[in-house]
Order: sequence, then structure tokens, then C-alpha cells
Amino acid sequence: MSFSPEQIASTPELFARLRLIRSDGIGPVSFARLINKHGSATDVIAMLEAAAKKGTAKTTLADPEAIDNELEAADALNAYFLFLGHGEYPALLSELADAPAVLTIRGNTDCLAKTAIGVVGARNCSAGGAKITRKICQELADHDFTVVSGLARGIDTVAHQISLKAGTIACMAGGIDIIYPPENAKLYEGILETGLVISEMPISTKPLARHFPRRNRIISGLSKGLLVIEAARRSGSLITAGYAADQNRDVFAVPGSPLDPRAQGSNKLIQDGAILVQTGGDIISEYETMPLLRTIKHHTVKPPMTPTTTKPTPEASTLQPPLPTTNLLTLLSPTPVHIDELVRLSGIPTETLLIAFTELEISGEIMRHPGGKYSCISTKN
Repeated sequence: MSFSPEQIASTPELFARLRLIRSDGIGPVSFARLINKHGSATDVIAMLEAAAKKGTAKTTLADPEAIDNELEAADALNAYFLFLGHGEYPALLSELADAPAVLTIRGNTDCLAKTAIGVVGARNCSAGGAKITRKICQELADHDFTVVSGLARGIDTVAHQISLKAGTIACMAGGIDIIYPPENAKLYEGILETGLVISEMPISTKPLARHFPRRNRIISGLSKGLLVIEAARRSGSLITAGYAADQNRDVFAVPGSPLDPRAQGSNKLIQDGAILVQTGGDIISEYETMPLLRTIKHHTVKPPMTPTTTKPTPEASTLQPPLPTTNLLTLLSPTPVHIDELVRLSGIPTETLLIAFTELEISGEIMRHPGGKYSCISTKN
């Protein structure tokens, strides 16, 4: 099930989870590590509040009043929340190590139950690019696929428009109520009638450049495969393709003229192993038997936030008893030490150490340095 603002307000653990992910310095990965270590967001909040009282906390918890305001705003929008590990949260997306802890949604969740194909491409697409997008997306919709895209100009807009009747998913870079670009306001309203609008950002967050790569990983994460139509050599579409490859998704690309800069990136994807697509049937036929899950070479365009799809092993994340963090501090000194060396010295699995170090970093007792190194900044070393 999806959770209403009223349900969250009356459920301490759900309220704590929303408060935790909205706190400064807490992202999806650190959120998951803290929950794995302490068992609940309520307990994590208590730990962070205790650290704040001691003056050692390195993060500022979100004000409960701010969460109340967000819930009120969601109620006014008739928006709901999906929490990782609960109810209708998309299964494919939940496989990611950096899966959003919570998604804000508006619209019809039925489209989450269908096989999804992400469609991305040039904002300044050609007439030919728009035409092939309409053709492929219509064929996908006719075969009960859900088209996922980012509501951007160009290819995204065309993909959503042609998929409206069947239900399409729009992933937002900012808050779920901030329509970008503004000229897609009518399209946004159309999507709400039959499809779904999704965001991991708080309501009313204005989309900034750093938000778009985060949005892109959700587009690919929701999808069984990702289709790229017209992408320059350095474009957000290739960043999304990079996420798809990292997430072990199938990557498809429509070839274009070598003389068109808008096709150079998508053509390169095909050279690197993406599946060449000319019709929707090329995608549909691949899923009539079994998923391909082919891999492609990593493109030279790297996203600012590089995800990893390696999930913590049960031994490292759920079956290990909580580590005594005071003992871990004895491994550290003011001189930064690489995590691999700490693993060797302690005999503790990497992921287990990272879970413990996340808490120590937030509580202000250790410092994380570039290159995977850590040092002790507490007086108790």
C-alpha cells in the first residue's frame, strides 16, 4: 500500500523515516546503513538526538514541524508516500543500493505493476527523432508496457504524450508539485489522470542541476530496460544509460545519422553493446522469452553521483550484531587510513565497517576523506 499523510503522522516509525531522510547529511546509502545497524528510524533519531546533546553530531535532524508541513502540503495535493521495503514500493527500484528511502507520488499506481521501459533523449530533438519516439512508444503502450521518462523537453515530452492513455510515469527532479519545464503543465495534469508522477525530493523543492542525475537513476531503476533516442556525446541521456548499465538493466538505442551531433552518443552506445532498436517490436520481442540483462561498456560520460548496485550481503548487513563503535575507534588515528587496510586489520567485512563508520561520522567522532580513507577526530582514540 501507499501511505497517506495522515497515516504517516500517526505512525511514529514512518514519521521518523521521513524525518531521517529529510535531515542534512543523510542520503539513501547512509539512511540504509543506519537502519541496518539500529533496526529502526526511531532508534536512529534517538541516537542522533543524543549526539546533538553532546555536541558531537555532524548532521542536523530535520525539524519535526517541517515534516508536519510537508505532510500537510502532500495532503493538499492528494499525494501519497512509498517507503522502501513497504507495500507498493517498486521491486526493481528497491534492488538498488542507493534506492530512495521514500518516494512522493501522485496519480495511479497501477502502472507500477506493469513492465516498464525508460525512454530518454535529446531536449532539442529532430522531427525524425520525435517521429520514431511516437512510433516506438505507441507500440510499447499497445503491448501494455509502461513508459517511464523525466518530463523534460523533447524526447521525454513526446514519450509521455503518446503513452498517456496507457499510463506513463514521470520522474521529477524537484518536488512533485514543481513542474519543469513550465510548458509541460498540461501534460503533467494529463499524466495524473491515468499515470503516475514520482519524486524523491521534498514537496516544493526547486529542481537544481545536482538533482537531475538523482532523478535519472530513478528512471533507469524503475525500468526493465532503457531506450535512448538521440543523445549527444555529453548529455544527461548518457548519464541515465550509465546508471542503467550499472543497475544491470538492458540498454537500447535508436541509431542516427553520423552527421547529426544529436546521434553521436546513442550511436556510441550501440558500438559499446547497447541493443539496436528500430521499432517497438525490437524491444517487445526481447521480453517475450526472458530478460536479456545485457551489459554495455561504460561510456566516457560519468554521472556526478556514481551508484553501485552491489547489495549488502546478509552476513554484512542484517545478521551481524551491532559493532561496539568504541572498539573501532582504536583502529583509527588522526592520520587517514584506507578502508581496505582497516578491513585487513580488523577482519570485519567492508560493508559492516561502513555501516559503523557512518554512525561515527554523523556523531562527529571520525572524518571521511577522499579516496576511501578515515581518521579519528575524537579525543577518545
